[in-house]
Amino acid sequence: MTTLIPPPVEPAEEPARLRRVFGAPLRSPGVTLSVLVLVLVLGWALVPDWFTSRSPLTGLPAERFQPPGSQHFFGTDHMGRDIYARVVHGAALSLRATALAILIALGGGVILGLVAGFFGSWADAVIMRAVEVTMSVPPLLLSLTLVTALGVGTGQIAVAIGATSVAAFTRVMRAEVLRVRAAPYVEAAILCGARWWRILPRYILPSAFGPVLALAALDFGLVVLAVSSLGFLGYGEPPPAPEWGTLVADGRNYLATAWWLTTLPSLTVAVVVLAANRLSRVFEAEGGHR
Repeated sequence: MTTLIPPPVEPAEEPARLRRVFGAPLRSPGVTLSVLVLVLVLGWALVPDWFTSRSPLTGLPAERFQPPGSQHFFGTDHMGRDIYARVVHGAALSLRATALAILIALGGGVILGLVAGFFGSWADAVIMRAVEVTMSVPPLLLSLTLVTALGVGTGQIAVAIGATSVAAFTRVMRAEVLRVRAAPYVEAAILCGARWWRILPRYILPSAFGPVLALAALDFGLVVLAVSSLGFLGYGEPPPAPEWGTLVADGRNYLATAWWLTTLPSLTVAVVVLAANRLSRVFEAEGGHR
């Protein structure tokens, strides 16, 4: 009967690291503000009707080009639609595309990194050459190429950005798999005759998955920006869908007379990206204490 040697457990280290990460908002006002911003935007995406009762698709022609005020926090557009309502309802489109892109990158990167790092040989050579070629092309240019082939829509944008990001996740996962594979308990399991389909999910993946999740947190803000950029270029949901990039593009023709149409949705995207980057730096810094 084959006996597998379990990985070493350090019970005191992980709770201490979690206390440092989740205790950061209590120590830093900047981190606290970032958490509140992201929680607010997540609320917009999940329950937009809690934050606005106005329709994002219809408006009153008599209220065209109203500046920001107590009645319309972000003003109105050329059709009398409330910009704040459109930003709130557009959060679901933008964040859904962001989440899908990260899941695609995470899933593809984990699988390819496991194969390349654990099996090595020709599989490692083929996968890493493909990764190097992919990373030699600017990400936005590659995303534009893919989304042009896939078509218009936030789903297509998510697939294009996710596929572009797989290479970075693959590199991180492969490096972690190589590190964990050299651990004594993994070598002992291999010497005991354990098969790869038992070693990978039980020993390799749990120990190598943490840094890949940290990379997903680091990339969140960049993916939000990439989704909005492609939406601005016209590859997002067609009008009148209130996707954030589309909102910015719709107002660019009225900058001289209605600056809020572009400025306030742009500031929303910028604040979300900055908040995500601030939190990702906390996770990155605390991850260095491991």
